Amino acid sequence: MMRAGRLHEALAFAERAVEGVSRCVPAHGMLATILLHLGRITDAETTVCEALKHRQGTADAYDALAHVSMLLGEYERSNALYRRVVQIDPKEPRFGYNLASSERSFGRLVDAEVACDHAIALGPTHYATYLLRSELRIQTQEANHVDELRGHLSDPALPARARVVLGYALGKELDDLQRFDEAFHWFAKSADSRRRQLAYNVAADEFKLARISEVFPAARSENEKPTQDSSRYIFIVGLPRSGTTLVEHILTALSGVRSNGETENFSRALISAAPHGSGDLFVRSAAADANTVAANYSRFADRRAGDQKVIEKLPMNYLYLGAIRRALPSSKILLVKRQVIDSCFAMYRTLFDGAYPFSYDFEDLARYYVAYDNLVRHWRKCFGDTMFEVDYESLVRDPGTVGAGIAAYCDVQWVPAAIEVHKSASVSFTASAAQIRRPIYGTSSGRWRHYRAHLGPLVKALQLRGVPLPHDA
Repeated sequence: MMRAGRLHEALAFAERAVEGVSRCVPAHGMLATILLHLGRITDAETTVCEALKHRQGTADAYDALAHVSMLLGEYERSNALYRRVVQIDPKEPRFGYNLASSERSFGRLVDAEVACDHAIALGPTHYATYLLRSELRIQTQEANHVDELRGHLSDPALPARARVVLGYALGKELDDLQRFDEAFHWFAKSADSRRRQLAYNVAADEFKLARISEVFPAARSENEKPTQDSSRYIFIVGLPRSGTTLVEHILTALSGVRSNGETENFSRALISAAPHGSGDLFVRSAAADANTVAANYSRFADRRAGDQKVIEKLPMNYLYLGAIRRALPSSKILLVKRQVIDSCFAMYRTLFDGAYPFSYDFEDLARYYVAYDNLVRHWRKCFGDTMFEVDYESLVRDPGTVGAGIAAYCDVQWVPAAIEVHKSASVSFTASAAQIRRPIYGTSSGRWRHYRAHLGPLVKALQLRGVPLPHDA
């Protein structure tokens, strides 16, 4: 019921599952998760705290509490619980992987690699761990896993999903070693395999993005005045791998700013306020009462009392900018943009967990990029300079100047030390979680040129659609 979105019905069963128990059980984590999704943040937190007072339960019980603690923003507690899980059941590779992911989020990359190695030794078929390990650092000639990964990939009985994951890991390590032709072979092979596993048609996304432009922004009526101050909310949007995590970490290094990370807080707030009746989801979303959307969003987003600025850093919130501006008219919107071929290739060489299905095929990428760019042009026309655009290449070239401009737009006090993102204590659960632990670097700008010989189909697909490209593309 929870997975089907029937949360209120699911809640009754979850409450029944924990009624009268004296031991910590996995249902405590499920109950807290349901409460969280219903916007009952305090009740979810209380459920976790009460469960931790019970007699010791199984590793799975604390694994569930660790996950919901992470969703609640209680990152230290989540990490401590993942450590406890491994102590209770040190032989389960899945738990070692979860601990490694948690350690990575804190920037404890050496500890994360140790946890990965341990998990792989326990369960060599837990293939996601190999990719996580490959992403933790820049591999070197002296220390890499290329031969190990090749060995697994040579097994004809290797499952298709495992072949995709290991292929991306091998491509990443070969890229680190600057063996770019070999790296592209594995990126392309793995992306093609992943694409064939998906039931996806980019035309559906093209229609959706065009439909959003038709429907939004829907202006507030004169009697629909904002009932709350929305100036404390900051939305960082853009295509994945465009630099949104870097912008987030610069801002969270400033006083009075915290981040909720990548959540669906706003889309949930919007959809739950959309009226039932005639019209497609886009029309009904545009008809949602703006103040109800704002109240829903605040209930989801404001995990703690206080007057801090709150960041929502879900790249795909670019779909909802019209609704965001209508419900939260004083909120800050930061749109991060990156050079088009770098942007597309960065997505292509990344294995996403269920999101961005357009990223595994050059034709899909080109078509989606054009649809996205058309939507961004629409938002520019609607919002003008109330939306702040961050150029990734400018940011990495002159982070002090661009960072200060971002801070000024967000009405927070700038300090030059904010660009020392590798010293930040902020957590990150994104695909850039390991990269953000290094000083700001510009080597990703123009990275596509290492792969020029292989990117002809992407370049041609973009050119056919009139996308401006570098002169040497």
